[in-house]
Amino acid sequence: MLVLVAVAASALVLQGRYDAERSARNSSLAAAEAFAHAPGTALALRSPDPTARLQDAAEHARQGSGVDFVSVLDAHGVRLTDPDPAVIGTKEPGVGRAVAGEAYTETFHGRPTDAVRAVVPVMDASRRVVGIVTAGIRYANVAQVLNRQLPMLLGAAAGALALATAGTALVSRRLLRQTHGLGPAEMTRMYEHHDAVLHAVREGVLIVGGDGRVLLVNDEARRLLDLPEDADRRQVTELGLGPGLTRLLASGEAATDVVVPAGDRLLAVNTRLTAPYGGAQGLVATLRDTTDLRALSGQAEVARGRLSFLYEAGMRIGTTLDVRRTAEELSEVAVPRLADFVTVELLDSVLRSEEPTGAVHRMRRTALRASRDGHPLQPVGDVIRFVAADTPMVAALRRGRAVLVPDLHGAEDWRAQDPEGARQALDYGIHSLITVPLRARGVVLGMVNFWRGTGFPRFEEEDVAVAEELVARAAVAIDNARRYAREHAMAVTLQRSLLPVGLPEQDALEIASRYLPAQSGVGGDWFDVIPLPGFRVALVVGDVVGHGLQAAVTMGRLRTAVLNFSSLDLAPDELLGHLDEMVTRLDTQTSDGRDEHAPLTGATCLYAVYDPVGGRCTLSRAGHLAPVVVDDRGGVTSPDLPLSPPLGVGGHPFEAGELELPEGSRLVLFTDGLIEARGRDVDEGLDLLRSAVARAGGTPEEICRALTESMLPEHPRDDVALLVARTRRFDPSRVAAWDVPFDVAAVSRVRAEVGRRLADWGLQESAFTTELILSELLTNAIRYGAAPVRVRMLLGRATLVCEVSDGSNTSPRLRRAATTDEGGRGLFLVSQFADSWGTRYAERGKVIWAEQTLGRVPEADLSVLFDGAAF
Repeated sequence: MLVLVAVAASALVLQGRYDAERSARNSSLAAAEAFAHAPGTALALRSPDPTARLQDAAEHARQGSGVDFVSVLDAHGVRLTDPDPAVIGTKEPGVGRAVAGEAYTETFHGRPTDAVRAVVPVMDASRRVVGIVTAGIRYANVAQVLNRQLPMLLGAAAGALALATAGTALVSRRLLRQTHGLGPAEMTRMYEHHDAVLHAVREGVLIVGGDGRVLLVNDEARRLLDLPEDADRRQVTELGLGPGLTRLLASGEAATDVVVPAGDRLLAVNTRLTAPYGGAQGLVATLRDTTDLRALSGQAEVARGRLSFLYEAGMRIGTTLDVRRTAEELSEVAVPRLADFVTVELLDSVLRSEEPTGAVHRMRRTALRASRDGHPLQPVGDVIRFVAADTPMVAALRRGRAVLVPDLHGAEDWRAQDPEGARQALDYGIHSLITVPLRARGVVLGMVNFWRGTGFPRFEEEDVAVAEELVARAAVAIDNARRYAREHAMAVTLQRSLLPVGLPEQDALEIASRYLPAQSGVGGDWFDVIPLPGFRVALVVGDVVGHGLQAAVTMGRLRTAVLNFSSLDLAPDELLGHLDEMVTRLDTQTSDGRDEHAPLTGATCLYAVYDPVGGRCTLSRAGHLAPVVVDDRGGVTSPDLPLSPPLGVGGHPFEAGELELPEGSRLVLFTDGLIEARGRDVDEGLDLLRSAVARAGGTPEEICRALTESMLPEHPRDDVALLVARTRRFDPSRVAAWDVPFDVAAVSRVRAEVGRRLADWGLQESAFTTELILSELLTNAIRYGAAPVRVRMLLGRATLVCEVSDGSNTSPRLRRAATTDEGGRGLFLVSQFADSWGTRYAERGKVIWAEQTLGRVPEADLSVLFDGAAF
């Protein structure tokens, strides 16, 4: 330790001396370069008296930089300035390198003093040396810096020596404590006894250190493990002990009677950690030979492997509610762990999700799994017939349990059905078979065949039990999938039957729609397009809470209710109010009040009415997402419309909003299944929807296709209803309107103007009927209504609509007139000559309308005029 401390102190002294000298060089070079490169130095050297101009400047530079001297020489090395005036005019030795234009530092020995100095040339603008600047620190001053640090260095060395001495004392005390004060003789005797006992016992003993190296191994352990002579100090992982034993010894964990294989032996291994008993970190392992238990252990291992296989099969089979996929999962699990080839045949009725029939001798191959290619087995899709009475397959179907054919080479009955196919299978190497009927609830669904080929041993009786259990589990999963598919198909069929079969013809909108059912089950999404009087169109999108038949049935009831309410020509907010009341009544009627978990018929709905004459769209929504609007310039927005609670909540009013839609605008109505998905919220879905709409084409059909392709996965979790409409504006030339004075005498004038407008439209053949209808409606509005009165005519592609509005809220109604009544038959005439008629309410008053089909001459039944209905 003394030598180490001395060497360290010497090294520190040398390092300090080196650092001091390097610091002096850097300071000198900095001072010399600063003075040499100063702007006036080169000019002063060319002056007549450079000493007078530079002496004071050099002295100031010396004092400011902390060096001992700053001297200026001319280009020949003669001193021009110096702190000692006596040496001015003498020649400085050793500056030849600077004369050549090189700046450098050096340790200088000579007159006037030894020093660490820097020599820097002074150059003019043409890079010619005109002088030299030297700056430096006297060597004695450099040594003084080191002398000031020397006490600290020696103190550090003394401290290190003290620490080393204390450490040595502590180590000595610890060694005495670990040996319990024993001397060399006692330690030798104890080792000899320990060694004798260790190698005499009939159990293997192995001690492994914390770093995984073998510290000690006795003779018995060497014999049991076939260890090499150089096993000591080697890593456990390098001894080739087998994965089980290596993992156990390297784990550093305690174990009791763990049976592991070691070569052709079975060893019972116990391990204990050595640290709690005063030893270093590691473990001691004892080994006992238990080879006699090998046969029993092998049987247990086989049983454990089969249980593990069946457990895994239970987890992997039936992950989907698809019959074909479940059959494929059965074959995937069995190959290659149980068989070399697996074929699954199912009845066609099962594949169609129908109830299985009794005709079990004709099946269709649904799944085939093979461990290698080129096999002669029939492919998936082929029809498999079991016609020969003595084949193993027919025997299994007849008995209802598995049939084992351990050696196909000697099984003549197996060849009876297809001798050529059997020969090809044997030539390929297939040699053993287990055939198991696929049964669920006592009914045969199909057949599963397990084949083994070259490289596999023959099937045994133990394999039959495993195969039967595996097939039984798969049969339950296949039957569940079949029943689910049947119910799902029924629900989808029901729901599609409740949705519109086709879109009605109308002039106001170009419409495309989609309905996509959910993969997991049908839901309650629906849409509808309802033509309204006056060429207006109602668009409806709704979503019933829940899935399944109940949701589909509820959806049908709500759609029917919307159709009925729309026939009353109600405003959107009023219609949703009536629909909310109906849903509340449905909840009350379907719950007896005792079932706290009775489902509520909650639903969301968006109802919009578009009027092509003014381009206005009135919308009201009950808990539903707002539509997306694409204007005629391609801008995509989600309008801020009033939001009311979902249907069935009750107690809240409904509000309506209004949009002005230019011709060519697109209105996108949808349910939440389009935008909601796992891993994204509603806002992200709406952003994606708006982006997809912006990229899509201009037609509603292109938008529908783009949204379904970009927004939906292959198997959506929720059903989706999508309705896209492009607006059309009614041609102003096909609209005529008149404000009518509140006077019966004005009827004839208006009738004449209407006749002229019909002539302009080329509808002279409809003039008489239209004037008759208009006269009756206008006369009744003036007699029984209130001002203001207005007439409007709308000409469509195939229909003509006549509207008479007034300020009264009294609605006309049909009644039966007596034969003695002088009037009251005007509305009957309207009903006879018009294809349809009705009343709708406006913000002020009402509108009575009548619609005629162009090109058709009405045939009124005037024989019942006096027995018909009237006001």
